[in-house]
Amino acid sequence: MTVRILLADDQTMVRAALATLLDTREDFTVVGQAGDGAQAVALTRECHPDVVLMDIRMPKMDGLEATRRILAHPNPPRVVVLTTYDLDEYV
Repeated sequence: MTVRILLADDQTMVRAALATLLDTREDFTVVGQAGDGAQAVALTRECHPDVVLMDIRMPKMDGLEATRRILAHPNPPRVVVLTTYDLDEYV
C-alpha cells in the first residue's frame, strides 16, 4: 500500500526537501504541497491524502486552524504536526 502525503509548510525549501526525501520511498507518494493553511484545507479535499504533514505557523491560516478544518471533513486524513517551536501553547 502506498501512503499518499500532503505537505503543508510556508517554506518552499522545507517542502521541497521533505518531498525529495519522501519520494525516495516506494511506499510514500507526495500528492500535493501547500504553502499556507488555506491551501492545505483545499488540497486535502482535492487530493485525498492519507496523511498531512502540517507546519503550525503559516500565513493566511495557521496549521492549527487548518488541522481543525481538515479533521472536520468526512473520513479525514491523519495529520502530523511538524514544528521547530517548543511553546506549550502550540502543543
